Amino acid sequence: MSVLIDLNSDLGESFGAYRIGDDESLLGVVSSANVACGFHAGDPSVMGRTVRACVEKGVAVGAHPSYPDLQGFGRRNMAMTPDEVYQIMVYQLGALMGFCRANGTELRHVKPHGALYNQAAKDPNLAQAISQAIRDVDKELILLGLAGSAFEEAARQAGIPFAEEAFADRAYNPDGTLVPRSQPGAVIHDPAEAVSRTVEMALNGRVKAVDGSWVQMRPHSICVHGDTREASALASSIAGALSDAGIRIRPLREVLGL
Repeated sequence: MSVLIDLNSDLGESFGAYRIGDDESLLGVVSSANVACGFHAGDPSVMGRTVRACVEKGVAVGAHPSYPDLQGFGRRNMAMTPDEVYQIMVYQLGALMGFCRANGTELRHVKPHGALYNQAAKDPNLAQAISQAIRDVDKELILLGLAGSAFEEAARQAGIPFAEEAFADRAYNPDGTLVPRSQPGAVIHDPAEAVSRTVEMALNGRVKAVDGSWVQMRPHSICVHGDTREASALASSIAGALSDAGIRIRPLREVLGL
C-alpha cells in the first residue's frame, strides 16, 4: 500500500494593496491551503479570492487563525487568556466558514498561525482552548498541529481529529519544537536540504535537529511556507521527490482515512 501525505501551505496572506506570496503557483502543487483569517494577514477580499481559487484548483480549504497582530504578522507572543483565545478562534473560523459556504465548499481543517501555534504547542491550556473552539464550531474539523506537541492530547480530549504536521523549511530543536525565527538558521533556504528532509520525514518518520540528533515523528502533513521567495519552486521540488519515492500527495481527510 502506498504512503499518503498531505502537502500544505499558508496562503491568502496578502492585505489591501500589499501582495505576499505566489498563491496561484502554490495552489497548483499543494493539497491543502491554510487561509489567513484577517487577524495576522488577509482581508475580506483576499479571503474570498483565496477560497474561490482553492475551489477552482481542487485544494482543501483550512483556516489559519492567529493572534490579533497585523503589525507583527502574528509572530509576536501575546498574553491572552485561554478564554480570549477561544473567542478569537470562534470569530475567525466563523468568518472563513462563511466564505467557504458562499463558494460551495466546506472548511476542512484548522491550523493556528505563528506565535499562537508555537505557544499552544507547549501550553496545554491554550491547546485546549483552541481544540474546544474547533469542537464547538464543527467537531468534524481537523486540528493540524506540531507533531508531538500539546495539540495532540488537547484534540483527543475535545474529541476532534488531529493531524501531525512537520515543516520542510524549518529547523528543529532536539525536543521537536521549531527553532525560533529570531535565531540564525531557523528557516532552511537550501532546496536540496529541504527536499531530502521531507522525504526522510515521510518515509522514515524522523528529522535531524540542529544539534545533529534525530527527532522522531510521523507527520500526516508537510508544510511549505508560502511567504518565502522560493516557496513555489520548493513545493514543486518536494512534490516531485515525494512522487519519486512512491508517496502520494492527498488531502488531510484522505490521509487520516476520514
